[in-house]
Amino acid sequence: MKRIISVVVFLFSVFIAFSQSWGEYTLYSKTGDTKTYLLDLTGANYKTWTSATNRKTGYSSYMIAGDTLVRTVQNSGTFGGGGGVTGGVQKVTWDGTVVWDFTYNSTTYCLHHDICPMPNGNVLMICYEYKSSTETVAAGCSTSRAINSEKIIEVKPTGATTGEIVWEWHLWDHLCQNTSSTKPGYVTSIVQNPQLMNINYGVSSGTGTLDWLHMNGIDYNEELDQITFSSHNLNEIYVIDHSTSSVEAASHSGGNSGKGGDFLYRWGNPASYSATGSTIFNVVHDAHWISSDHPEYPGFLSAINNGGGTGGKAAIEFVDAPLNGYTYDITLGQAFQPTTYTDRFNTSYNSQGQGNSEQFPNGNMLLCVPSNTLTYIYEVNDAGTTIWSKNISGQVSQAHRYEKCFIRPVNAELSATELIVCPGENLTLATSATAITESSPTFSYAWTSVPEGFSSDEANPVVNPVQATTFNVIVTNDQSGCTDEVSITIDVYSTPDIPVISENGNLLTSTTATYYQWYLNGSAINGANSQSYTAEETGTYQVEVTNSDGCSSMSGEYYLEITGIDKELKSEITIYPNPNSGLFEINGDGYFNYEIISSHGNTICSGQNSGVFDLSNLSDGIYYVILKTYTTVKTEKLILIK
Repeated sequence: MKRIISVVVFLFSVFIAFSQSWGEYTLYSKTGDTKTYLLDLTGANYKTWTSATNRKTGYSSYMIAGDTLVRTVQNSGTFGGGGGVTGGVQKVTWDGTVVWDFTYNSTTYCLHHDICPMPNGNVLMICYEYKSSTETVAAGCSTSRAINSEKIIEVKPTGATTGEIVWEWHLWDHLCQNTSSTKPGYVTSIVQNPQLMNINYGVSSGTGTLDWLHMNGIDYNEELDQITFSSHNLNEIYVIDHSTSSVEAASHSGGNSGKGGDFLYRWGNPASYSATGSTIFNVVHDAHWISSDHPEYPGFLSAINNGGGTGGKAAIEFVDAPLNGYTYDITLGQAFQPTTYTDRFNTSYNSQGQGNSEQFPNGNMLLCVPSNTLTYIYEVNDAGTTIWSKNISGQVSQAHRYEKCFIRPVNAELSATELIVCPGENLTLATSATAITESSPTFSYAWTSVPEGFSSDEANPVVNPVQATTFNVIVTNDQSGCTDEVSITIDVYSTPDIPVISENGNLLTSTTATYYQWYLNGSAINGANSQSYTAEETGTYQVEVTNSDGCSSMSGEYYLEITGIDKELKSEITIYPNPNSGLFEINGDGYFNYEIISSHGNTICSGQNSGVFDLSNLSDGIYYVILKTYTTVKTEKLILIK
């Protein structure tokens, strides 16, 4: 924006020159109306929500992620009165379903004016808090009068109509006064205590309940974890710490700032804390932060000055607050800096109160100024030139602009038939996507992977990773061009070492593994599932080993030629009893050698000719005896059972 800019806005119903507009959809609702509108850049209604006649709009409406409308509703109930009372908040989905209808009012408290949807799904709400004349006098007020004080509550939706207050701040916990040393909050100097509200400022004598601050705008800064709000009647904007607990928020210490719930910053009317300086605001609304990516006002505070601009017209104030970490610099005894606005944008309209502005990353700004019977909603570029406008009959408290894909998002999900597989094992990646703002959406898919190497345009591709791999897919709504990106990581088990076959006669033994399967000439041998296998015919042998994760490795081919006449050898040499508990007797005619080996292929003992061998010191299991004569070799299985 240029310094002190005034513009003339063409009073057409819609001024269309939006090629440089930021975003695409503008949300607004009229106070006391049952309809909420979402306009496209042509000024046409893209979407309309219609509420029940007993749930008319109270003040403001917002869109949040998930295609959901959040709005204040008029439901003041038995509360005695005050400006801009609402009493309720709703969340409404795209199809018009009210998924949350929260009411918060009684004879002593009631929601009013603005709300602030938070990133965590909760909602910050401004609330009147009634204080009787007895309570105000007891707190040090020199005027005996009932007043509506203020509190801020953070509400977490817990059901269709219920909510939990997870954080709260009460102005009444942060008062000061210098009229009576015997009453709470006494200080000798108001100006030395700008962190507190002087209970005697702005409290005049009169009848009825005084609407003291008349808070009207609220905003949340996630990066700082701070809240700003504005006061219509005291012409100030304030900043408080939200990082506190509710207990700390009632005190003067704690939180990121170390100051509990005291004011961290206040600006616009130094007289409210007895400081010297000009009153800038003439009815302020819409205190908010400008985003940190704004090209000219990064992180500034801003608000609409309803009657403080040129010729008493509305102006937008930009304030570069003296932020220092989580606090704001001040010289005690003086006013918070700056002494005047850092920059100002003058509108061409007389405001009837309310209104707001939004500053966009491209330097453009959206303004909403309710004036007499019309509300002017328009967008200006960074030179102050109007590039889009819409005039609304009636009072619109706020208008908000959103980018196309915020309003028309794609919601994608990704799953897999398995999340961990053996190397090279096939699995299917399954993508699902919705775009509830579209009538019959179709989608396109673009896959990549880390490590690189995989690509596909299918919704549900088959993959076979050989190492841990993250698969990413960008899902595009073919109608809107909006996208969503999701990813999934597939882990890969390790494989067992490739087994090695050793030979002892016709006994083949694999290196150690968990499970075994022997093959002959490429075919699995039925029942050959031990570490060792006695070959009975000439051929090419292999062993496949499998670990506890179910992953396998195959040995190389091992050719074995069987010689000798096994049947003759078996009839000549006998081993008995088999099975038994340890003592085996071997008998045979003529000369022969024998060798006892374990299932792992290790030699346990050996000998010659007939005799007895003792395996009783070994564990139960299967062992092998290799019998050798001058011309033949034979392997017999021994079963040890104790």
